[in-house]
Amino acid sequence: MDGETRKTEFKSHSGERLAAALELPRGTPRAFALFAHCFSCSKDIKAAREIARALRQQGFAVLRFDFTGLGASEGDFANTNFSSNIEDLISAADYLRQDFEAPSIIIGHSLGGAAALVAAVDIAEVKGVAVIGAPSEAAHVLAQIKHARDEIEEKGVADVALGGRPFTIKKQFIDDLEQSRVKKAAAALKKPLLILHSPIDQIVGIENATEIFIAAKHPKSFVSLDRADHLLSNTDDARYAAEIVAVWAGRYLGEKAAEIVAAQSARAAPEFKGGALARSIAGEPLAIALSVDGHPRIIDASKDEGGSDLGPNPTRTLEGALAACGAMTVKMYARRKGWDLESVDIRVSRAKSEDAHAPHALEKEVRVAGVLDDAQRARLLEIADKCPVHRMLTEGVKVRSRIA
Repeated sequence: MDGETRKTEFKSHSGERLAAALELPRGTPRAFALFAHCFSCSKDIKAAREIARALRQQGFAVLRFDFTGLGASEGDFANTNFSSNIEDLISAADYLRQDFEAPSIIIGHSLGGAAALVAAVDIAEVKGVAVIGAPSEAAHVLAQIKHARDEIEEKGVADVALGGRPFTIKKQFIDDLEQSRVKKAAAALKKPLLILHSPIDQIVGIENATEIFIAAKHPKSFVSLDRADHLLSNTDDARYAAEIVAVWAGRYLGEKAAEIVAAQSARAAPEFKGGALARSIAGEPLAIALSVDGHPRIIDASKDEGGSDLGPNPTRTLEGALAACGAMTVKMYARRKGWDLESVDIRVSRAKSEDAHAPHALEKEVRVAGVLDDAQRARLLEIADKCPVHRMLTEGVKVRSRIA
């Protein structure tokens, strides 16, 4: 697993309990992000779940939640409107700020994207906004209830079907939507904006992306989600959107580790190959710039240990080498034998000890998937223990040191 999904909740501006899911990556998150789902949807719609978890894989912590009256959240949907959605987003940001860290990125899908644009103006810590299939004005959603518009205007309320589910819509909902705010918010944003939209979106036409883009000031970016539908119902489309958001966000987060790696890669890579080169980093208490055969990365200690937590510590890196070497060796062996190995997953961790860095037992769990019988599975376990790193650790290796 690359992290965990933690169920949580927080209070809305008006006091209702809002249900949420916090996607937490392993280690210290690169940043916290806030996700706003589409109109009449929930935090558990496929696009919200897939995008949040794909961002988690990229090191982001992501809070997705149900707006008031939707999903598992309290409140009456009939009493909500676009303004209350904006207030819910601000309440979600307050919750992250108080219990974790204020969101640096806010992401919104469809009407959630329109709400994210407006709410971002009032969330000081937000460094960038990403909208997916967002309408250029909130009133766009009136097209989904146009068949009941006359009844709502006449009686003040009507029951409508949205996505196959019944909802009660009041006139105050329509009146609130008709306030022109989204393009004004885009113009006033003064923060980086990423617009993702499908050119074949049948719910919110591509012209909406054009209008938001024109209204916004630079820096602004547009990415076409070619062949995707409005709800990003194809998992690959949702994950692609998440990858784009992660790369784009990295430009505006001031990520120290990424900057160090970029600076060290040109310096260290051509200088030492055929092994590993570790260099101290000026201004960092413990972090080390490591180049392995010219491939750069950062090794560090946790903040509790006096480091800056810019990367894994050395012993964790050793465990990673053992896991990766075993998995590669299993794949090569199965390919040579022509066995139907679909995947291999090796997890390595230290056995509990008073001294976390002292030599002692390592626990290695090998998981294989595919059409394999018991004998094949047992053989693959043996092969995992024959990888070069495993043999170096168990058979012993001499280290000859000198001062240069």
